[in-house]
Amino acid sequence: MYRFLSFILLAVTSSLVYGQEKETANTLKLTGTSRPKATINDIAWLAGHWKGTALGGVTEEIWSPPMANSMMGSYRLIKNDTLVVFYEIVTITEDNGSLTLKLKHFNKDLTGWEEKNEVREFKLVKKEKNKLWFEGMTFEVIDENNFQVFLAIQKRNGDVIEEVFPYKKASTIK
Repeated sequence: MYRFLSFILLAVTSSLVYGQEKETANTLKLTGTSRPKATINDIAWLAGHWKGTALGGVTEEIWSPPMANSMMGSYRLIKNDTLVVFYEIVTITEDNGSLTLKLKHFNKDLTGWEEKNEVREFKLVKKEKNKLWFEGMTFEVIDENNFQVFLAIQKRNGDVIEEVFPYKKASTIK
């Protein structure tokens, strides 16, 4: 019984340390201001060209290697091998001893979804050996050629669903 209570106390305490709560099965929300220590090198493995399938189409991400405490990336969703649905421009930067991911969405004609000076921001909430948990978005390394992203998406009715984006290094796809 004592071990069980110790485990529960440890679980509750570790959640409070970084102010986090579950949003979906594989994503977290930041509930306080305390964030885990991290540097851009904690996600340097992301550099490269990645492809996968999600949202009913082909997904592609291209990430630069770390430079100046940041990484930049681009994303696109393609349907039926001919139609670009939308693009994203993404950065991950060191921010007060932790990491922050920022992105902007664009329609296929490059008109923006967000207002001119607005960006979507995802602060790092939790760090594990093979996972980085940003607010509502988790990156999980499977091996050097595979990773996946879990994304919490709020639907128009307010429900939150989780989408999984599996990726393979493009150089490994035949």
